[in-house]
Amino acid sequence: MNIVSDVKTDVNMREVTFAIPAEELEAACERAYQKQKNNISVKGFRKGKAPRKMVEKLYGDGVFFEDAINDIAPMQITEIMQNLDLVLVDRPSIEIVEASKENGATLKVTFITKPEVTVGEYKGIHAPMQVMEITDKEIDQQIEMLRQRQARIVPVEGRAAEMGDEVTINFEGFIDDVAFEGGKGDAYQLRLGSGQFIPGFEDQIVGHSIGENFDIKVTFPENYGDERYASKEATFKIEILSMTAQELPEVDDEFAKDVSEFDTIAEMRDDIKAKLEEQAKNVAQSNFDNAVLDAVIDGADAVIPSAMYERRIDQLVHEFEHRLQSQYADIKLSEYLELTGMTMNQLRDTYEEQAKKEVLLRLALEKIADTEDIQISDEELEEEVQNFASRVGAPVEAVKAQIPMEDFKLDLRVTKVVEMIKSNAVVDNDMAKKEEAPAEETAAADAE
Repeated sequence: MNIVSDVKTDVNMREVTFAIPAEELEAACERAYQKQKNNISVKGFRKGKAPRKMVEKLYGDGVFFEDAINDIAPMQITEIMQNLDLVLVDRPSIEIVEASKENGATLKVTFITKPEVTVGEYKGIHAPMQVMEITDKEIDQQIEMLRQRQARIVPVEGRAAEMGDEVTINFEGFIDDVAFEGGKGDAYQLRLGSGQFIPGFEDQIVGHSIGENFDIKVTFPENYGDERYASKEATFKIEILSMTAQELPEVDDEFAKDVSEFDTIAEMRDDIKAKLEEQAKNVAQSNFDNAVLDAVIDGADAVIPSAMYERRIDQLVHEFEHRLQSQYADIKLSEYLELTGMTMNQLRDTYEEQAKKEVLLRLALEKIADTEDIQISDEELEEEVQNFASRVGAPVEAVKAQIPMEDFKLDLRVTKVVEMIKSNAVVDNDMAKKEEAPAEETAAADAE
């Protein structure tokens, strides 16, 4: 192999032209012939017995060139990458410039290389950490959810319908005294306040009792799905057949015993508060960590090939498909797209900004790993491989055989970098106040 030219055609793009000598191309053509000859039929010869010269005379001198070049090129390209110290982010594209028995072959390979990235300050990043205060309101909301789970459904007797009741009704709708399509229902169950019907419908049932027959008047919204009824006034004739209501338990010590491991409601409230406070701390820590990493992204700069974004989007779409199948075993991605009326390109577009941030962050973290000379020892690598094998339930040797260890090691180096950046970050809640101040000033100016 002889490199003819090496040209940087664009940022992160190299075109390398190299020659394969005639004797190497000839040897590769002979290997291609030997591999294919049993499948070659030539009139006058038994299958697999046609001489190579006869095959080339019949199909052309270059009949084996493509297979021969495919045989030679990968090794040659690997050698070029090693000699030029290229780190690729996508598969190289190959163009055959020339190929002949006399001169050999000349190939042009386009490499898309890993971009150089500059990073800003990554030690001592300031970010706010605001932990939500847990008040009685949040505790009451949790208790109310527990009450709803313990609710009993009981028949309503001796009173009119109220919001929250479930009524069974007959109804029929009229526009200009004419019954309209889709406006009739028999023994229809409706929870008042659920918003199943157009505005005003459920409100006007409140106050009526079982056995009553009455009319309600409503106006269809301007943006109603069926344009025939949009903005039209309608009258519905209603008959209430039956009603049920939720009966919620009292919030007392007995309730606490029924829904928790505590004997008193006070103990249960204390436990709920402690858990909510722990959740609030975790959320605040997560937001702080994200703000710190966002600062790393803001301080980084690189010209990134679109291939890197596209590859990350591929991964994100695959992850979404996996989650979809895990949650809804019968739904395929193609079916999801059909149900939502979304195209694959539109789905990919939803991941574009996320992909751009994640790719730039990854490049910045790898740069910091090199700058700080953060390494993974053989002992650390072995321990992490064993932990990973245990999590996925696979033998250690199988994991080592299936996962590129250099990539795995790089992931571990990046994880170390993230921990280093977070451990050096500084909580600065004055930042949140400074961000709020301009908004308040703007609101004040608007008021004036």
